[in-house]
Amino acid sequence: MSDRALVVVRAGALTTVQDEGRPGHAHLGVPRSGALDAPAAALANRLAGNPRGAAVLETTLDGCALRPRSAVTVAVTGAPCPVRLDGRPAAWGAPVRVPAGAVLEVGAAVRGIRAYVAVSGGVAVEPVLGSRSTDLLSGLGPAPLSDGTVLPLGPPADVHARVDVAPQPGPAAELVLRVTLGPRDDWFTPEALRVLASRPYRVSSASNRIGLRTEGPALERARPGELPSEGMVLGAVQVPPDGRPLVFLADHPTTGGYPVIAVVHAADLPAAAQAVPGTPVRFVPVRRRAVAVRRR
Repeated sequence: MSDRALVVVRAGALTTVQDEGRPGHAHLGVPRSGALDAPAAALANRLAGNPRGAAVLETTLDGCALRPRSAVTVAVTGAPCPVRLDGRPAAWGAPVRVPAGAVLEVGAAVRGIRAYVAVSGGVAVEPVLGSRSTDLLSGLGPAPLSDGTVLPLGPPADVHARVDVAPQPGPAAELVLRVTLGPRDDWFTPEALRVLASRPYRVSSASNRIGLRTEGPALERARPGELPSEGMVLGAVQVPPDGRPLVFLADHPTTGGYPVIAVVHAADLPAAAQAVPGTPVRFVPVRRRAVAVRRR
């Protein structure tokens, strides 16, 4: 049995393996998946001396505890949280050397929701369709971790991390989501579009890796009936029958029949991954940029 492995002592509420996901398979009904807070996952890998796309652990709310079978370098980023090594305080947001057999405890998030744990060599579970990510919707990839799970690790990189510590943005007190209206904004009344752009919403406790659900004023339809199922994209703001906007995240379905009133700009989605229930949400419509065409 290889000593390049990680034993899960405590799995926590929901800890999954994530990398940069499996884009390009929507025609097969397979979502992109991958780390919800991609910048935090990439930073954890950098601090641990891994390539950007190495697989990490994504924890939810209450962290996890891990015991490596050989000495490794670990970095924890994302939601600020206490980190302990054999019961003693260790650094968050910086490389930590963990001896073989020691227990690294990633505590509950102080702010935000999801922490990212990178281990030198990366988590080396078998890839599915080119990715090691757990997909909660389709069931692809490794199952969410449970106590006692043993995760294989890849060989550590020859080059050590080129950074000892790096600044990270904290979880936002208010989630501001820039959106481009469409493709089905014509299914809603002018008043609904005004409400979306001007009224406050809050993050619902029913949110998960599939989508960020909101609480707030319902958006009124201009048309009755339903659409035939059509393709869905990351960041799509779908409006189900209750009228409350739902923002699709990494494990979203690839098709849907409820109208999409807008699409969130990709750069704003990592903040959505860290928004706790009750966080105020504001949708800010941004006009499409006009593209100048030079006549030849």
